Amino acid sequence: MASFRIEFARAAEKDLRGVDRRYLSKILESIEGLQNKPRPQGCKKLVGSQNTYRIRIGDYRVIYEIEDGVLVILVVRIRHRKDVYR
Repeated sequence: MASFRIEFARAAEKDLRGVDRRYLSKILESIEGLQNKPRPQGCKKLVGSQNTYRIRIGDYRVIYEIEDGVLVILVVRIRHRKDVYR
């Protein structure tokens, strides 16, 4: 199976700067894991969208889109669970 390329939206790059240091390495590790398994156990497909998913890492949520045709995962947001859906 081919591996996916990970890209970050500008908003996600900005979100990373605000992440609690205790979670940062775990979040980056989980995002990296999406390269080989874009729909890991525990991921949720977001209602109202074709290809947007969410994974949980502690109190944080990573929202991402899977583009199967071109093998790209676009990380859209990385936010604390109280802020992510606003």
